[in-house]
Amino acid sequence: MTAGQNRIPVNLDYAASTPMRAEALLAQREYDESELAGVNPNSLHSLGRKAAARLEVARREIARSFGARVRPSEIILTNGGTEANQLALLGLAEGARQRDRKRSRVIVSAIEHDSILDNLPLLRAAGFTVDLVQPCRAGYIEPAALSDLLGDDVALVSIMAANNETGVVQPIRELAAAAHTAGALFHTDAIQGYLHIPLDVNELGVDAMTVAAHKIGGPVASGALYLKSRTPLRPRIFGGGQEAGRRAGTQDLRTQLAFAAAASSLAPHVAQEREKLQALSDNLYATLTAHPRIHATMGDYTQSDRLPGMVSIYVDGMDSEELIIKLDAAGFEVSAGSACSSGSMDPSHVLSAMGIGREQALGALRISFDDRVNPSDLDDFAQTLLSIVGAA
Repeated sequence: MTAGQNRIPVNLDYAASTPMRAEALLAQREYDESELAGVNPNSLHSLGRKAAARLEVARREIARSFGARVRPSEIILTNGGTEANQLALLGLAEGARQRDRKRSRVIVSAIEHDSILDNLPLLRAAGFTVDLVQPCRAGYIEPAALSDLLGDDVALVSIMAANNETGVVQPIRELAAAAHTAGALFHTDAIQGYLHIPLDVNELGVDAMTVAAHKIGGPVASGALYLKSRTPLRPRIFGGGQEAGRRAGTQDLRTQLAFAAAASSLAPHVAQEREKLQALSDNLYATLTAHPRIHATMGDYTQSDRLPGMVSIYVDGMDSEELIIKLDAAGFEVSAGSACSSGSMDPSHVLSAMGIGREQALGALRISFDDRVNPSDLDDFAQTLLSIVGAA
C-alpha cells in the first residue's frame, strides 16, 4: 500500500517518544479530579502532607522498576531524561572529585546520546579531561577497550545501556565492573532500554542510572535518576530543598503519578514482551535485509544483543531524507536516527563511530515500536520500503 492519504499514519518512531498508556492517562485524570490537584507536596498543611505522601508512593513504585532492592530514597525525580543525564554526568564527576582531588578525568562512549555528549564542554570548563571510548563494528563498547583507558585519575565512566539509534545493548555489568576496579563511578543512560529489557541496577552494579517516562508510555517532562546510596553527587539546580536537596524545584505530582502508573504496568512483563517483540523485529530484519541494498547497521543482526522493538538499517544509494519522505507519503512514520538531532543532514555520529562510511550512514533508517504495534502494519511497512528501494 503506497497511498498514504488512504490510511491512518502508522507511527514506527516509538524510540523518539510514545503515546501515553491507558494506565498513565487514568492516573492523571484521577489526580485532576482529586482534592490534591494543584497542591504543592512541600506545603505543611494537611493537603500538602497528603500530596507528599502520594508522591512518595509514586517514588516507591518507580523505585521498584529499577530493581527489587532499590530504596525510594535512591530515586531522584527530574523533569525528564535530559536533565537526569546532565545531573548524573556533571554531578557525579564533581562529587567524585570532591571526594578525591586527583580524579579529574571522565570517560564516555562515542555513541552516547546528545544529552551526554553536548555537556562535555561543561565538564572540560570545570577542569575535567574527557576521553571517548570507541565501539566495535558491531556497535557495542568492549570491556577491554574501556580498561585500556582507565586509571586512578578517572572520576566517572558513563556508557548507555542500549543505543538509541541502533538498539545495540551494551555489556553494562562488565563495563561497570571494569570502572570500579579503577575506583571510578559508573553511570548508565538507560533511557532507551528502560522496561524494554531487564535492567536491575543491583545486578548491573551501576552507581547511577537515568530513565525517562515518555519512552514507555508515560508523560513527557518526567524522568528519574537512580543514585546508589552514599554515592557522591553535586546538585546542578539550586533554590529549594526538594529531592533531599539533590534537585531543587517543586515536584510535578501529576506527571510522576502517571510515570509510576506506566512503569508499574510494564515492569512485571518485561521478559515476556521482549520475547514477543524480538520475534517481530527479527522477522522485519530478515525481510528487509534479504534485499541486496538493505543492511543491518550492526552487521549480523542475529548475533547482536538488541532492543526488541528497534530495527536499524541503511540503504545503499539512497539517503534518509528521501526515504523518510517517501515512507511518510505512504503512511509510515520512521526516523533516520535520534529525533533530538533529526534536523541535521550530517551522518550519524553513532554510525560513524562504528566505522560505517558517510554515504552508507546517510541512508540510515530507524524503525521502532512497542507492544502496542500491529504486526500487519510491520508487514505493510516492509513491502512499502522494498517497493521504494526496488523502484529507485
